[in-house]
Amino acid sequence: MTVRVMLVSPATSEELREARFGGDGPLDEAGARRARAAAGAVAGVVARVDRFLSGPSRRCRETAAELGAAAPPAEVLGELGDWDMGRWRGRRLDEVGVSEPEAVSAWLSDPAAAPHGGESLLALCERVGGWLRSLPDDAGRVLAVVEPAVARAAVVHALSLPAEAFWRLDVAPLTLTELSGRAERWNLRCGRPLGADSG
Repeated sequence: MTVRVMLVSPATSEELREARFGGDGPLDEAGARRARAAAGAVAGVVARVDRFLSGPSRRCRETAAELGAAAPPAEVLGELGDWDMGRWRGRRLDEVGVSEPEAVSAWLSDPAAAPHGGESLLALCERVGGWLRSLPDDAGRVLAVVEPAVARAAVVHALSLPAEAFWRLDVAPLTLTELSGRAERWNLRCGRPLGADSG
């Protein structure tokens, strides 16, 4: 049986606009407004999923609440949490780049490096890949609101890409990345904005 995994990136927040690592603030006003506007377009999709999930960040939970306003609340899964940035959490990339240039260089060039004390890129991809592998063949349609790093890691795992490909993938706010298939054989459809043709 084919499994369909639909990953929605959350709407914008102040932390996202400031390029902060792992910020957990609320949606900003524009992000909340866009999430509410997208809700009508995806209501039919949300109503037809077998599992409605959310990453644990406040931004993901608030986006899920807006998108699924007429549905039962999304189940929050720790496995779908944002990339653990350790002691860099809450800091901006530009400020860390000034104070720790060698650490940032290592982080960007070595998928096994975790100079911040959190997860390496390899560990993130393995965690998200483990979640994908855990989905049973009869999982049906799964919709999950996840941070962009989680969606990117899912694509890297699903397509058996080298970890370095993660840096070449962009996931914009309120876009849909779809994986269909089953463990070890996934097809990808990515970057669809949430709109009337999202079903």
